[in-house]
Amino acid sequence: MNIKLVEKNISDIDSEVTIEFLTKDELREHREAKILERAGFKAEQDTTCFLYERGAVFCGVESKKSDDIRSAAAVMIKILKASNFKSAKVSALGKSTLTALVEGLVLGGYEFNEYKSESKKIVLENIFIAANDIEFATLETIFDETLIVASATNFTRDIVNRAPQEVNPQTLCSLAQKLSEENSLECEILQENDLAKENMGAMLAVGRASVHGSALIHLAYKPNNPKKVISLVGKGLTYDSGGLSLKPAASMVTMKMDKAGACAVLGMIKAVSEMKLDIEVHAFIGAVENMVGGNAYKPDDVLVSRSKTTIEVRNTDAEGRLVLADVLDYAQDTVNADYIFDFATLTGACMIALGQYTTGLMGHSHKLKHDIARAGSDSGEMISSLPFNKHLKKLLKSEIADISNTASKPYGGAITAGLFLDKFIREENKKKWMHFDIAGTAYTETPWDCNVYGATGAGVRLMSSYLKNL
Repeated sequence: MNIKLVEKNISDIDSEVTIEFLTKDELREHREAKILERAGFKAEQDTTCFLYERGAVFCGVESKKSDDIRSAAAVMIKILKASNFKSAKVSALGKSTLTALVEGLVLGGYEFNEYKSESKKIVLENIFIAANDIEFATLETIFDETLIVASATNFTRDIVNRAPQEVNPQTLCSLAQKLSEENSLECEILQENDLAKENMGAMLAVGRASVHGSALIHLAYKPNNPKKVISLVGKGLTYDSGGLSLKPAASMVTMKMDKAGACAVLGMIKAVSEMKLDIEVHAFIGAVENMVGGNAYKPDDVLVSRSKTTIEVRNTDAEGRLVLADVLDYAQDTVNADYIFDFATLTGACMIALGQYTTGLMGHSHKLKHDIARAGSDSGEMISSLPFNKHLKKLLKSEIADISNTASKPYGGAITAGLFLDKFIREENKKKWMHFDIAGTAYTETPWDCNVYGATGAGVRLMSSYLKNL
């Protein structure tokens, strides 16, 4: 399916279907009001009415704001893809809503059918967006950047959605190498021997029982004279069984999504390099598989991390923070970044606290939180800050090591996980660092907004918006 921005009036575009977004007020005054009323269409948000014989599809929206347009466009594209029409046209509406419209079409129309024995036939070939009455050059830039970010989001979704027998730490390395070649990125991969030389005892312990070797991936995008240097760190648990603290069977289903932080970081650097932003970006990924075996790490083990901080293991299912502890330490030694952002499907507690639609944001800089929250609003990704406090920090105290990998009480689990990571952020970087818990937002089994079943690509649109406006 091709989406094209056209410098024409919508009436001058030859197409089989015309798409219109209508509010309730607009419906009352519409030329087709009577027939739409007979069809039971009330222009409520995300409702549609397809007048096939007239080649017109109407989508209800509460307003012409971006969030409402994005959601309605995602619903509408599914209806069009199920029809036998080859082409459709729609008005760009305006600069502020073009991004939402394109995202709704691209992300709402996404399907992952790699494992279906029969491919689904889609007749729809072209969607034309009419933009004659607005400054076209400006719209064209917005359109091109939106397509890049939406494509990077779907790229992220594709990797997350792939089955765990297909994506392991080593295939994640191959995917990163391929991306580096296609987008002219620098790529360095540390395999297990290299990790041992770097004294990454926490990360190595998590992957010890897997037949697939753990790896640290470092991708870099380096334009000339960058304005800022950014480090992005992703949790890449290609599968998480929980280790010896085995997950219940039902909780193990969908654990292929535990690599979503790493995949999001790949999507972010892909988008940044294709938009050719004048910022230097480094992507660090801890690629590990947490499995069960005779050599698996155990509750009661004491691990020595790269920073020489000792960690008492009280639960082997709190593994992502162990991987990130070593990767964050390595990233701080490798790059003197202006900002350090880590992305991880870290805790179910974050989903309990905020629901499945909101990413948890943690860190020390109130200004950085504000700027990221604004980027979330602009990009359509919901963000909510979870506050650190000294009383929760006490719950990570260990009697036999420097820190425990889980809290002594089951309260504030998302925050105590963030506080664990904070232990590995150096004092000079405290105000530069933010932790994003995407456990709830990275994967869904119930479609919502522009997200279909499976991976959402959480974080890619958010960070692309933030980095673009630095």
